Amino acid sequence: MKSKEHVIEQINKQSPKFIGLLGGKLVDFDTERHACTFEFNISKDYCHSIDVVQGGFVTAMLDAAIGYAVWVNDSEITNVLAIEIKTSYLEPTRAGKLRVEGWVVKKGYKIVFLEGHIYNEDNVLSATVSSVCKVSRKAK
Repeated sequence: MKSKEHVIEQINKQSPKFIGLLGGKLVDFDTERHACTFEFNISKDYCHSIDVVQGGFVTAMLDAAIGYAVWVNDSEITNVLAIEIKTSYLEPTRAGKLRVEGWVVKKGYKIVFLEGHIYNEDNVLSATVSSVCKVSRKAK
C-alpha cells in the first residue's frame, strides 16, 4: 500500500495546469471524512484592487478542493462535473498563502453534495462554496 505522502506527490504531479498557475498543491486528504486540503500561494497577478483575488479564481480554488475531495477518496470515480456551484464571499480573499478545504456532505451513486472553505494566512474564513456535482465512474 502506498503512503499518504506518496499519493499526494503523485496527485500533485498529475494536477491540471491551472492549479500550478495559482500556486496550488494538495497537502492532505482524509478518506474517512471524504475531505481534502489544498494550499495556494496566489500572486497579485490574479488580483484586482491591488491584492484582492478576483472572484472567479476564488471559485476555481474552491472547486478544485471539492472536486478532489470526491475523487481522491473514491478510486471508481473518473470525473466530477459541477451541476451547480454557489460561492459566498465573506471577506476579501487577498493574495498570499491560502488554505482551501473541501469535503463531501452527501454522496450518492451519480450525484454528490459538496462544501468548501477558503482561509487566509491569519486563518480568517474569506469564502465558502456549496455545490451539486454529477460523478462518472469506471466502466464495469
